Amino acid sequence: LEEGCTIPFISRYRKEKTGNMDEVKIEAVAQANEKYKEMAKRKETILKTIDDQGKLSAELQQRIDNCWDATELEDIYLPFNPKRRTRAQVAREQGLEPLAQLLLLQRERNPEQAARKFVGDKVSDVEAALQGAKDIIAETVSENEQSRNQIRGEFRRGAIITSKVVAKKKDEEDAQRFSDYFDFSEPLKRCSSHRLLAMRRGEAAGFLRVRISADAFKRLLKPSIETEFAAQSKQKADEEAIVVFAENLRQLLLAAPLGQKRVMAVDPGFANGCKTACLDAQGNLVHHEIVYPHPPRSKRMEATAAMKRMVRQYQIEAMAVGNGTASRETSEWLNEIDFEHPVDVYVVSEDGASIYSASKIAREEFPDEDVTVRGAVSIGRRLMDPLAELVKIDPKSIGVGQYQHDVDQSQLKKSLDSVVMSCVNSVGVNLNTASQHLLTYVSGLGPTLAKNIVEYRRENGAFSSRSQLKKVPRLGPSAYEQCAGFLRIPGARNPLDNSAVHPERYSLVETMAKDQGVTVKQLVEDKALQKKIDIRKYVNGEVGMPTLTDIMAELDKPGLDPRGEVEKFEFDASIKTIEDLQVGMVVPGIVTNITKFGAFVDIGVHNDGLVHVSQMANRYVSDPSEVVKLHEHVMVRVTEVDLKRKRIALSMKQL
Repeated sequence: LEEGCTIPFISRYRKEKTGNMDEVKIEAVAQANEKYKEMAKRKETILKTIDDQGKLSAELQQRIDNCWDATELEDIYLPFNPKRRTRAQVAREQGLEPLAQLLLLQRERNPEQAARKFVGDKVSDVEAALQGAKDIIAETVSENEQSRNQIRGEFRRGAIITSKVVAKKKDEEDAQRFSDYFDFSEPLKRCSSHRLLAMRRGEAAGFLRVRISADAFKRLLKPSIETEFAAQSKQKADEEAIVVFAENLRQLLLAAPLGQKRVMAVDPGFANGCKTACLDAQGNLVHHEIVYPHPPRSKRMEATAAMKRMVRQYQIEAMAVGNGTASRETSEWLNEIDFEHPVDVYVVSEDGASIYSASKIAREEFPDEDVTVRGAVSIGRRLMDPLAELVKIDPKSIGVGQYQHDVDQSQLKKSLDSVVMSCVNSVGVNLNTASQHLLTYVSGLGPTLAKNIVEYRRENGAFSSRSQLKKVPRLGPSAYEQCAGFLRIPGARNPLDNSAVHPERYSLVETMAKDQGVTVKQLVEDKALQKKIDIRKYVNGEVGMPTLTDIMAELDKPGLDPRGEVEKFEFDASIKTIEDLQVGMVVPGIVTNITKFGAFVDIGVHNDGLVHVSQMANRYVSDPSEVVKLHEHVMVRVTEVDLKRKRIALSMKQL
């Protein structure tokens, strides 16, 4: 990591150095490394501040040097932390510290008599002296490690989180979204991440007041420890929500691609018609127009004739229909049309397509087209290659998260960027067709080198070998080492250039081929020859069995896409609206979102139903992602229909 290697590179090409650790473990090491580096910097600041005050003893320095717990470190520092002028500081300036120490020992039988000795120019009377001494005691106790740990223990064991509605806002329409939390309380340790984030969202919107408390101490310790526990519980909830979002994003990015086929994208609509975009096998826009198959401007005969014409003229092989308004009606209409050759119709999530269509990337790709055309193109390309298209969109706009706008945004971005990079590199990228934006996520590259690669490709034509990358401006040896193994060149003279075998191991494969008396190309094409190789004889100081096993897997299936094949899906034809649903019905659906508390499923009635985690299987399920995957096709049973609130409860339990 310190050498600038990316996590995908380390996990794929440095297995011997890590003991074959996977990306998850390496990511954990990287996060711990960052955490301890930040703590080391914090310690430097603390030590300097205490030293400048002339209060840094050898014992205190040793305690700070040996401390690697952030909470404990801040507790040690608290008495020395420069703060605004407090009531205790004023009392100390009035000479009341000795009185405070006397009272703190609790041996003085007559506090008023002891306090009289301190009345003078700075202290007006006995009551003022006693109050000043109490202020000093309060601050001393609140900054005492033992006191703070005792209170933390109380909070840990018995903290209660409560939520109350702000009375004057109770009847506002937007406030009703938080009605479950108008008068709510439960032990903090049992409060799930989605409930906590919902309360915090209501608090941020001004509808709720949220408190965490254990007992009745008010002025110093309670606010301090409450703030600490509020931050800790929020951090824990954030981490859980980010993990859910990251896993959903990973599944979405690694969805099966249709591949390089001629696709017609359809962005469905009623009054504004269906926007169509015809794409060639490389995803380039070749034609677009609008048809009106539905009321209120229904011209179905003309629309059907137009679709037949476009399918014939552009030799369309598949259709991608957005899953928004009029999706169901449009898909059914298209499936009824008798085209001259088979045309499969797929429903594609259009979450974030409108964000992409108005983005800088979309404007650069299609400067002469409006947002509706760009949005339709995005829908079509998502079917062809979800990963290549979705990396152009801010992950938060893809619609597969849980309170993604309420969690720590820098942590969320860091986690999601890591997921995107992991997915891009696990699939590999075609060096000659990848967009500049997709190349940005390849290990060792970034915006500048990605742009340089695209410009070099434009000026010099397609890359014929990986080694040509060395001619790209500013792409030095280190960047080449990091990126080369993840870039593919289909049809290259050296077949290894279209595999995950790193160029640093080409000579090893050449030795294997030579030992078999064949060329590398012949070795790649002949499975029987590969089986004759005893890889143990190629183990050396740098290359071990993990790397050799990976190399043999690549020789067997060079450039294999790990994402599987796309599947068609059809809703129940008898169900069109929520009013058509009856309790007990078993219907097909598509998983659209996964949260900690369950999964949302589209069953074709314009309102997703919820399969609560308790209804996901005939056994206990702690994590819904153990049972379902994003965009998985499932069968669900309707258990409840609330027409007023447009809520549908579903179950996947077997009867």
